[in-house]
Parts: sequence; C-alpha cells; structure tokens
Amino acid sequence: MIFFRLALSLFLVLFLFYGCSSKKRIISLQKELPIWYQNPMQTTSATLYTVAEGESKSDAIANALSEILSSLSISISSDFHTKTLVKEGYFESIQTTSSSDIRTQVQKIRINNYEVIHSDNFSFKRYLVAIKIDKKSLSQGLHQDLDTKFKLAQNKMAKNYHAIKELSVYKNSIKSLDDIHATLALLHSLNPKFNDTTYIQKLQKIQNKYDVLLSKISFSIHSNTDAKNLKSSLRKALSSKKYKIKNAKDKNHFSIYINSKTLIASSYGFNLARVAISITVKDYKGVIVGSNKLHITGQSTQGNKIAKENVAVKLNTLIHKEGISKIIGLDI
Repeated sequence: MIFFRLALSLFLVLFLFYGCSSKKRIISLQKELPIWYQNPMQTTSATLYTVAEGESKSDAIANALSEILSSLSISISSDFHTKTLVKEGYFESIQTTSSSDIRTQVQKIRINNYEVIHSDNFSFKRYLVAIKIDKKSLSQGLHQDLDTKFKLAQNKMAKNYHAIKELSVYKNSIKSLDDIHATLALLHSLNPKFNDTTYIQKLQKIQNKYDVLLSKISFSIHSNTDAKNLKSSLRKALSSKKYKIKNAKDKNHFSIYINSKTLIASSYGFNLARVAISITVKDYKGVIVGSNKLHITGQSTQGNKIAKENVAVKLNTLIHKEGISKIIGLDI
C-alpha cells in the first residue's frame, strides 16, 4: 500500500513537471511604425509628400490623395479670401462663389500623377503608404484634363441641331465644366504665375452662346376646346425657364399642341373628370421634336366643371414634381 502511494505521488510529480515544461511561452512584440511613416518627408516648392493608411493599399492611396487635396483646398480657400477683389481671370469669374464651394470642388478633383515611394502591409487591415506628387507633372495633368473637356464640348457644339437641342448641348457642356474654377484655383496654387484667362474666356464664350440662344427661343401653345384650361400650366412653366411665349415663324420657334378628351363620371358622391391628354411639340418646319401622353382624373363634390378644373390643378402639380421637360417630352 505504501509502495502504491509512492508510485502514484511520483507519477503526479512527473506529469506536472512535463506538462508545465511543454507549454510554450508566447511573447508578444509590438511592431513599430516605419521611420518613413513616423517622420514623413516634408513638402517642398517642387514636390508634395504625404503619408496615410487604409484597410488596403488602394484605400491608403486614396486617403493620401484626399489628404493632399484637403491641404491644398485649405490653402486655396485662404488665398480666395485675399484675392476676390482682383478684377481679372479666375478670381473675377468666381467672386460670387463661396470659399466653401471651392474647397469642396477641389477635394473632388481626381489625381493620377502620383508615385508610391513607400508601402507596408503593417498589420491586419492596416496598410501604410507614402506618396509623392511632382507639382509640375500634376499641373500638366490638370491642363490636359481641361483641354480634353473643352475639346469634347466643342465637338458636341459643332454638330447641327434644332435650337432646343443646341441649347441643351450648351447647358450640358457648362455642367461638364462645373469644376473648372476649382481646377484653375488648384493650378494657380501650384504655380502663382499661371494665367487662367484663356480657359475663362472659353467658358464664358459657351455661357454667352447659351444666353443668346435662350433669349431667341420662343413657344406658342395651341389646344382643342377641351384642353383650353390646361394651356396656362404650360405657359407658366415655360416662362419660369425664361422662354418667350409668342407667335412666330423663325427657326428658333416651337409650337406646342395640347389636345384632350374628357370622360365625365361619378362615384361615391364624387364628380369625376377622366382626361386623356396628348402633347406634341413641333419645330418651325413642322417636325415633331417631342411628345407625351398623360391621363389625369380630376374630382370634386361641387359638379363636373370643378372636377374639370381640378385636372388643371393636378397638371400644374405634376409639372412642379416631374418638370416641364418630362411633361412635354422635350429636354428644355
């Protein structure tokens, strides 16, 4: 019995000894950030530098570019405040634009001219990068982007369209260049000697063409007897867009024909006016350039006449909601 107890005790001692000795020590070492990340290179007069991190390399690069644009936009915003009284080029053209708008637009500019000089898959979902941007190369890239945008706009404007389509081309061209002020501001920030006059004049030329053509375009509105009370809704919508309402026969004139057919009914004490509406837009040659069909039901408890008037009210609401372009089937 004593021998058995000694053997059992020896077995337990050996088991604990070998069990403990078999455990591996886990040593956790904290990885240090790279020197290039802790002490990033400083921006110079010729080169922009920054570091950033993200869940992936592409995220980190995007964050780095955003950081650079953010710092540039702050500089541009400050510069904007001090130079809005300059009466030439860029600052004259945007003196009604707020500095916050410029800052927001600058941050949306896409930069392709950059170089990743350091990168490190530092830890799980933590990628570090350092990027370098040559200011001269960035300026050249921005110049090319502007030239390309203006060339595309010019190519579209060179085609032969009817007046409304031509006006739409001008409008879309101006919209495609809505970031030009931010780009010019960035170019000016990169090179204080940059002269933006040529680009401003090109943009102003497109704007002038739009304004002149808009002042020449006119509409006349025609209807059958049933649709007579619907004409005023169209007239108000067109006038709000600065189109002239008059009778004319020149190439910039368009005729809108609105015809309707009303079916009178009643239901649960309501007078109903179910109206089928047909809208056609023709140019000065009589060519159809837009059309649409609508079905509107007016209702009233005060008679068929009021129900019919309710159709005009609903048409007016529909124009406000969807826009006159969709109602007449022509982009104006």
